[in-house]
Amino acid sequence: MLEKIEILLLIVVANGVPILLDDLLGRRWDWPLDAGLRFTDGRRWLGRSATVRGLVGAVVTTTCGALLLGFPAPTGALIGFFAMIGDALSCFVKRRLGLEPGDRAIGLDQVPESLLPLLVVMQERGLNWSDVGLLVLAFVLFSLLVSRILYRLKLRKQPH
Repeated sequence: MLEKIEILLLIVVANGVPILLDDLLGRRWDWPLDAGLRFTDGRRWLGRSATVRGLVGAVVTTTCGALLLGFPAPTGALIGFFAMIGDALSCFVKRRLGLEPGDRAIGLDQVPESLLPLLVVMQERGLNWSDVGLLVLAFVLFSLLVSRILYRLKLRKQPH
């Protein structure tokens, strides 16, 4: 059970680091992952919030966190990388739906960024489908709760 909570913690860290880096660094080193390119619908591929800084920060931080928790470094790197791939996937879908960065999309904002890293480490960490489902649900609920707290602390621009 403890290992599952630690994996959830690493997913939370991976998804939280880009927000903290944005707050700490502002526009410094926030190069967009999509390089400003537009999809065939005329909208950006991902938008301004998906950045190289966030990707690198998530991978480095979850790798370090994994080592501190006794996991192999590659496990942490995979969790951080695939959490950000999930976030980029969410951004891509939200742009196609005409939603702006920061617009609320419950589920779409949380499921891919928790599900993808869990699927990648599922076999290695001995997770079953029930574990994955419960961890995704826990991440969604935790994310919604913490997002409101961070908004009240003025660390998020939106309460979701």
